Amino acid sequence: MNWSALESLISGVNKYSTVFGRVWLSMVFVFRVMVFVVAAQRVWGDENKDFVCNTAQPGCNNVCYDHIFPISHIRLWALQLIFVTCPSLMVVGHVKYREKKDMQYTTSHQGAHLYANPGKKRGGLWWTYLVSLIFKAGFDTGFLYILYHVYEGYDMPRLSKCSLEPCPNTVDCYISRPTEKKIFTIFMVVSSALCILMCICEMVYLICKRIQKVIKKKADADRRLFAENHEMTPLAKPRSQFRSKTSIRMDPTVSIQNLSNTKIEEKPSKKR
Repeated sequence: MNWSALESLISGVNKYSTVFGRVWLSMVFVFRVMVFVVAAQRVWGDENKDFVCNTAQPGCNNVCYDHIFPISHIRLWALQLIFVTCPSLMVVGHVKYREKKDMQYTTSHQGAHLYANPGKKRGGLWWTYLVSLIFKAGFDTGFLYILYHVYEGYDMPRLSKCSLEPCPNTVDCYISRPTEKKIFTIFMVVSSALCILMCICEMVYLICKRIQKVIKKKADADRRLFAENHEMTPLAKPRSQFRSKTSIRMDPTVSIQNLSNTKIEEKPSKKR
C-alpha cells in the first residue's frame, strides 16, 4: 500500500476542513497510519509463525489458527483505514467538479464567476462534506463492531482451547507476545473512538453553524421587511414654514413688566 500517495490525496481536503477536521486528519496519520506502518506490522508479523498448539497432528495448528484468528488484525486495520479515508475524497472530487464548472461558466459568460470560492461549504458542497463525515464515523464504528464481534472483545488471551478436526482432542494453543498485541489493539481501538468523536463534533459544529446562519439570514430579512413596511413619513410641516417673516422673536426669560414698559416706550415714538 502506497501510504504517501494516500496522504497526498487526503491532505487536499485539509484546506476545506474545519478545526475538527484538521484534528481528525492529524490523528489518522499520526496515531493510526504511522503506528500501523512503523510498529503494528512488526508486532503482528509473527502471529502465524509463532502460533503453537500442544499437538503434532498435521493440520491441527492451521485449523486452530484460522478459528482463533478468522481475520488478521493487520489486514482488518488496513481495510479500515482505506474505508475511513476514502469519504474525504468525495469533498476533493466535488471541489474539483465545482472548479471545472466555474471555469466553463467563466468562459461562456465573459469573465463572470459561478462560485465566489469553489472551496466554500455552500450549497451542495456542505451536504457532501456532511455525508463524508457520516460515512467516516459509520465506517469506524462498523469496523470496531466487527473487531469486537469476531474476537469477542478486545482482549488477547494467553491460552486458547481448540477441539476442531483434525485435532485428536481439545488442545491448548498459544500465541506469541499476547500482552504487546493487546496493548496495540486497545491503542488502535481508542484512536478509532477518538476519530469518531472528532467526526461527531464536526457534524454538530457544521449543523449549529448552518442553523445560526439561517436564523441570522431570516432576522435580517424580517428587519428589512419591517423597515420597508413601516417607513417613517413626516406627520406635519416644519415649524419654520408657519413663522411670519415679520414676526419678532421674544426672549422667554423677559418678565411681563419689562414687556409692558417696552410697549409704552414704543407708542410715543410712533406719534412723533
